[in-house]
Amino acid sequence: MTGALDALRRRYGGHTPGLLGAARSCAVLAPLLETQSGPCLLFETRAAGLRQGGEVCFPGGWMEPGETPEDCALRETEEELSIPREEVDLLGPSDFICNQRGFLLRPVVGVVSPAGLARMQPSPAEVAEVFTVPLDFFRRTPPVTARYRLIPSLPEDFPYEAAGIPRDYAWSCGAVEVPSWRYEGHVIWGMTARIVKDLMQGL
Repeated sequence: MTGALDALRRRYGGHTPGLLGAARSCAVLAPLLETQSGPCLLFETRAAGLRQGGEVCFPGGWMEPGETPEDCALRETEEELSIPREEVDLLGPSDFICNQRGFLLRPVVGVVSPAGLARMQPSPAEVAEVFTVPLDFFRRTPPVTARYRLIPSLPEDFPYEAAGIPRDYAWSCGAVEVPSWRYEGHVIWGMTARIVKDLMQGL
């Protein structure tokens, strides 16, 4: 028994909690730019050959072992846009998103310097287009929000009797909100829009 307790002490000593059962986490940078007309957010459109090609997103990707969300967001921004990490002033992490597919999305908010913006060169393999949207647009324009339901579907061999519950047990259902904005031919939606919505709640 002592060996088991020692193993648990090693496991939980200094443990950083994550999403139970999640195989991976990813991180994105929500890049802010300071312009003469006010602060803007910088967005990407995914290259056509990628999964979810053509969708609007922030720079980011899967976190590597031992990597922090901040390190991942800066690394991915440099790989996708050639913006050096030292040209991004990190303001801090946003609230994370637990995706129903079983991973965590860890947003980080940062301000790109004029020098960083001048060095920006999107990778054609990953980025089809970049564009900016003034924060004032999001402040003045509420998103259109849709909802879809998450409905449990259990296999026939679930042990209802052994668990002591009836086959018509009232499983809890969930729902996911999907906000979206239209801006100059672009649609900002899904998790990217949820990050924007959260960011705007602080203004």
